[in-house]
Parts: sequence; structure tokens; C-alpha cells
Amino acid sequence: MHDDTGYDDTGYDATEQIDLDLSDVPSGDEPWRQRRFVRCRFVDADLRGLVTESCTFDECDFTGADLGDSSHRGSAFRTCMIRRATLGGATFRGCSLLGTSLIDCRLRPLVVTDCDLTLASLGRADLRKTDLSGLRLREANLVEADLRDADLRGADLTGARLLHTRLEGADLRGARIGPDGLVQARLTGATVDAEQALAFATAHGLRIA
Repeated sequence: MHDDTGYDDTGYDATEQIDLDLSDVPSGDEPWRQRRFVRCRFVDADLRGLVTESCTFDECDFTGADLGDSSHRGSAFRTCMIRRATLGGATFRGCSLLGTSLIDCRLRPLVVTDCDLTLASLGRADLRKTDLSGLRLREANLVEADLRDADLRGADLTGARLLHTRLEGADLRGARIGPDGLVQARLTGATVDAEQALAFATAHGLRIA
């Protein structure tokens, strides 16, 4: 039997929900597939182990939610607020987090593969030793984020804000980083390729003869 939020004790049923408080929504045993949520509130929701496939979350609020050990494939979290949430053990594959803010979250361990984090806000995020290779992080906010020993090979960091970002020991080979990022980030011990080394020298005003 469904209540006015559209879900029952066997799992979520509705395909589209708008402007609803879903803090008590159960993740259920079945995956959420091709469902759309707009401006919904999942505040303090227990979504541990949730599986989503090709779902869309637009401007949703996940403050305080437990998304630990959840799995997401082909889902989009667009302009969402994820604050003080737990994502340890979560997996995102082929997902979009365009413009989403992840603030004061527990993120590790985290698997993120072939995802778009353009304009995402990850300021002060702890992503040490995380595999972020190949991700799209264009214009993302990574100010003071901890990416020490992270794998960023082939990542697109064009226009990303990297002021005081900790990239010590990170693998940056093939990553796209603008001159500002090369000056503002902390890169001691990072692994770079020859092209990046030249760009780093140029960004720091060195003349190469």
C-alpha cells in the first residue's frame, strides 16, 4: 500500500517526485531505476546500500544522509546539496554530479569512474589516495581539498579552483591543469609528464633556454 509520498514498505515506487520531503524514504531491496526527483529533501535519510540506475536528482538536499556502500550507475545528481553526509564505500560509475556541492562529507573509500564533476564543489574534501583518473572536473571548486597521493591521470581540471589544494604525491600525468592551478596548488612530490613540467616552469616565471 502506498502513502502520499509514493512509496511502500517494499521500496520506492514512484517514477517522478517534485518538492517532497523524503527523509523517511526506505532504500528498499530493489534498485531505483529511471526515477526522477526534483527539489526533494533526503535530509538525514538512511540510504545505506541504495542502488540507483539511470535516476535523476535535480536540486535535491541530502544533508546528513547516509549513502554509505551505495551504488550508482548512469545516475545524475545535478546541483544537489550533499552536506555532512556519509559516502564511504559508495560507487559512482558513469554518473553526473554537475554543480553538486559535497561539503563536510565522509568520502573515503570512494569509487568514482567515468563521471562528470564539472562545477562541483569539493572544497576541503578529503580524497587522499582516491582514484580520480579520467574524471571531468572542469571549473570544480577544489580549494583546500586534500588530494595527496590521488590518481588524477588524464583528469580534466581546466578552470578548476586549486588554491592551496594538496596535490603532494599525486599522479597528474596527462591531466589538464591551467597555469593558475599550477601556481596555487601544492605540488611537492607530484608526478607529472614533460609537458606539464614545462608548463609548471612557465607558470612560475622560469625561462627555459
